Amino acid sequence: MTVRTVRITQFILGRTLSDFMAEVGRYFVESGRVVPGLEVDTEDGPARSWWWPLPSAGDREFLVEAVRASGLEDTLDGHRLFARQLAESVDAEVRHRLLRNASGELIATRHRGRQSVFEAWIYSLASSDPWMPVSLPHAQLDEFSTQVRDWVIGGAASLGRSRLALRVCEPDPSDSEQRWRIEALVQDADEPSLIVDIAQCWSGEFAVDAEGMLDLVASLGRMAHVAPLLAPMLDEAEPSGMNLSSEALLDFIGSHVEPLADIGIEVFLPSWWTRRGRIKLRAKTKGVSSRPSSGSGSTGFGLQQIVAFNWEVALGDVRLTKTELQALHKTATTKQQLVRVRGKWVSIDRSEIEALLRYVGTTSEATAAEMLRTALGLPGITAPSNLEIEGVVAGGWLGSLLDDAVHATVTPIATPVDFNGTLRAYQERGVGWLAFLGRLGLGACLADDMGLGKTAQMIATLLADPTPGPTLVLCPVSVLGNWARELERFAPQLQVHIHHGSARTDDAAILAINGVVLSTYSVIARDIDMLRTVEWARIVLDEAQQIKNPGTAQTKAVSALSAPRKIALTGTPVENRLSDLWSIMNVLNPGLLGNFSSFKKSFATPIEKQNDPEATAMLRRVTAPFVLRRLKTDRSIINDLPDKIEMTDYCPLTSEQATLYQAVVDELLDNSERSDGIERKGLVLAGIGKLKQVCNHPAHFLGDGSTLAGRSGKLERVEELLDEILSAHEKVLCFTQYAEWGTLLVPYFTRRFGVEPLWLHGGVTRRNRDLMVDRFANDHMAPLFLLSLKAGGTGLNLTAASHVIHLDRWWNPAVEDQATDRAYRIGQKQHVLVHKLVSAGTIEEHLDEMIRSKRALAGKVVGSGEQWLTELSTDELRSVISLRMPAATVAATSPVRTATGASS
Repeated sequence: MTVRTVRITQFILGRTLSDFMAEVGRYFVESGRVVPGLEVDTEDGPARSWWWPLPSAGDREFLVEAVRASGLEDTLDGHRLFARQLAESVDAEVRHRLLRNASGELIATRHRGRQSVFEAWIYSLASSDPWMPVSLPHAQLDEFSTQVRDWVIGGAASLGRSRLALRVCEPDPSDSEQRWRIEALVQDADEPSLIVDIAQCWSGEFAVDAEGMLDLVASLGRMAHVAPLLAPMLDEAEPSGMNLSSEALLDFIGSHVEPLADIGIEVFLPSWWTRRGRIKLRAKTKGVSSRPSSGSGSTGFGLQQIVAFNWEVALGDVRLTKTELQALHKTATTKQQLVRVRGKWVSIDRSEIEALLRYVGTTSEATAAEMLRTALGLPGITAPSNLEIEGVVAGGWLGSLLDDAVHATVTPIATPVDFNGTLRAYQERGVGWLAFLGRLGLGACLADDMGLGKTAQMIATLLADPTPGPTLVLCPVSVLGNWARELERFAPQLQVHIHHGSARTDDAAILAINGVVLSTYSVIARDIDMLRTVEWARIVLDEAQQIKNPGTAQTKAVSALSAPRKIALTGTPVENRLSDLWSIMNVLNPGLLGNFSSFKKSFATPIEKQNDPEATAMLRRVTAPFVLRRLKTDRSIINDLPDKIEMTDYCPLTSEQATLYQAVVDELLDNSERSDGIERKGLVLAGIGKLKQVCNHPAHFLGDGSTLAGRSGKLERVEELLDEILSAHEKVLCFTQYAEWGTLLVPYFTRRFGVEPLWLHGGVTRRNRDLMVDRFANDHMAPLFLLSLKAGGTGLNLTAASHVIHLDRWWNPAVEDQATDRAYRIGQKQHVLVHKLVSAGTIEEHLDEMIRSKRALAGKVVGSGEQWLTELSTDELRSVISLRMPAATVAATSPVRTATGASS
C-alpha cells in the first residue's frame, strides 16, 4: 500500500463518503490528472461537459485501496459507483477552481450570441452550468463526442511512466542520397528531460515494465495511423526508426508534427528548423533621403522621414551574395526541397529563388517608422511578390534606435549655466535624452515616477536645447499655476505667456513669442483653429494621460498641432489600459505603433486578456527608445528619499451601515435579475456607487444632512488617525473620490478638531487652488488638506504632508499612487505614512484584492476598472457584493514599507 493510500485510509475514519470522495478528487486535480470530456445521452437527449479523472498506471493500486477504504462493495457495481462519484468530485473541484483566478476574483463567463458545438463545449467546461444548449444539433454533438473520446483515449496512453517521442536527425555528410533519419525515443513522463533510444528498451538496457511496453507498442500503432508515411517503421520486429527523403521529410514536418503532438507524441526538430531557417529579403539603409516627408522638422529626421534602402538576401543574420543565390537557382528543382547553405539546411523552391533574384540589389524607399516596425517584426515595409522580410540593417540615428541603444548612448547634459538650480545625475541624463531625440525630430515620453522632477528636467531642456519659436506647454488647469511658478523659479529669463481664461487673446501674433506659452487641454480644444496656425518649435504635454482617449476633442486637437519636437510628461503612460499608451505614442510618433486596429490585435488583446509574455516584451522593445522611465525605489536613481509606509486599515461597519448595505444589495440583485444589456450594466455600476457611499457613511448615501458622529466605522478610524497626526503637529492629505463626501466632512472636521480643512475640488478656481497649495506649504495653522481625487490627484507638490489617508478606494492603483505621490516626491524630508481605508466584509475588500493583484502589472497593463462587475451573473455578483463576516471585528492594519531600494 502506498503512503498516499495510507493517508486516504486514515482520512476516511469517522468521515462521510462525500468528504472522502472530495479528498480523492482534489488529489487528481492537484496532480493534473484530469481531462475534459463530453457526455451525450440517448438520441435527442441532453449533452453535458465533464472533467474526468485520468489515472496513470501508478494510480491503479491506489484506486483499488481507495475503493476498499471508502466502504463500498469490492464488486463491479461498487467500482462503478466509486468511479461515478469520483468523476462528480473531480468535475466539481475543477469548475470551482476555474471560476476563480489567481487572486481570488470571480471570472465572468456569459453566453454571447450563437455558438458552435466546440464553443459551447469550451464555455460549459469553464462554467458552473455543465449542460450545453438544447438547440445544438444532436448529430453534431454525437460526432464531436466521438472526436473528444478518441482524443482522450489517444492521449491517455501517453500519460503512463514512459511515452513515445520522435527525433529528426540530419543526413550524414557522406550520404549522397541525403537521407533523413527519424528515430523513435522513449521519454519519461515525470522527467521529460530523461530520453533514451527505444532500442534500449527492446534490449532491456533501459527498464520498462510490461505495462509500459504495451503502452509504447500502442503508441507506435497510433503513430502509424496519424502519420502513414512512418508505417514502414513497424515492419521491423523491434521498431527503432526509419529514413526519409528530403521531400518526404518536408511533408512529414508540414503535415504530421502537430497531429502527432495531439496524441501525445512529441517530435524533436533540428534547432535550425525551429528558428525557421529561410532565405528572405532584408532592407539595408542607404541613408536619409534629401527630400523630407510632410511635417518633418527642418533640423531633425523624425519617424516620418523618407529613408532609401537596398534589398539584399539573408539567411538569418548572414547575408548571401547574388552569386550564391544564382547557384541555388541552378540547384533547385521545381519541387520544394532542402539544400545546405553556409552550413545550414534551408527549405527552398525555384519560384521563390527567382523572385529573390529579381529584387536583390534594387532600391526602394520607406518612412523611418516603417523601417523601425519592420526591424521589430511588426507590419511595416511592404515586401514585393509576397516575399518575407528578414529584418533591417541601418546605421546612424536609425541604427541606434534599431539596436535599442538610445538610452545607453545618450550623453548627459550638465546643468545649464542659466538654470537656477542643480540637476541630479539622473535628471542630467534625462535632459540629454530629451535633447537628443528632439534634435532627431522624434517624440519622447518622459515617464519618470511621480515626484522625480519631470518639470525641472523639461525646463532645463528648454535652456539646453534652445529653438527659434515658441514652446507650447499643455497641462491640466490644476497645475497651470505650478508651471508658472516653476518657470519663474528655474528659468526667470524665459518669456512666459499664459493662454487661459476669458481674457486670453485670440491674436496668433501675440502667441508667436520666443518663449513659453502655457495653456490647458480644455482651451486647446476650443482654440485649435487659431493655435494650429502658430509655428511651434516644441510642444510639451504635461500629465499626458489627458490624451489617453484618441476620440476626445482635446486629443484630436493636440494631434492637429505640428512641431519638430514633441514631449509627453506622465508618471502613468498606461493609466487604465494599453490603448492609453497607443494614444500618447500616436501623438508623439505617428505610425510607430500602427493604427489602433493593428495595435489591438498585436498587443492590447494578447497582453490584457492572455498575459502574453512575448507580446509584452515586443511592446516594451518597440517603445523603449521613446519612453524613459525611472522609479523612486531604484537606489541607482535616488538614494536620499525617505521611506513610504503603506497600510490598509480594515474598518467594521456599524449596525446602521450593515442594514443599509444589505438593503442596497437586495435591491441591486433584484434589479439585475430583471434587466440585461446596457440597462443592467448601468444598474450594477450605480449600485456599486451606492454600496461605496454606504461604506463611507449613512449620511453620504442618504444625502439627508443628518449628523455624522458615531455612525461610521471608517469615520471613527479617520478621527483616531487625525487625533494622533494633528496632536503631533504634522500635516496630512485626505483624498476622496466623492466631492459630496468632502463637503460633508469640512464642517464636521472644523468642529471636531478646531481646524478648518483646506478643501480642493473641481469647483475651486485656479487662483484659489494656488492659494491653498501655498498656504498648506507655509502656514502651520493649515495642517489638514482635504482633496477630491480627480481635482487634487495630479500635478501638485504637497511635500509638507507626512501622512496620506485614502478615505475611499479607487479601482486603479496608478490613480491612487499619483495622489499619494503629491507628498512622496523629491523635496520630502520625512517618512510618509499612507492609510487606505477599507470597509471589512464588503465589496471594498474585493476592490482592495483587485488593486493589489493589479499593482504588479500596472506598468504593463491595468484592468478596466469596475466594468468587470457588470459582466458577472447574478449569482457571481451576489458573491462579490454580499456582506461577509470579517476575519476580525476590530480594524486591522497591514503595513507595507517602501524605501528607495526596497520592494513594496
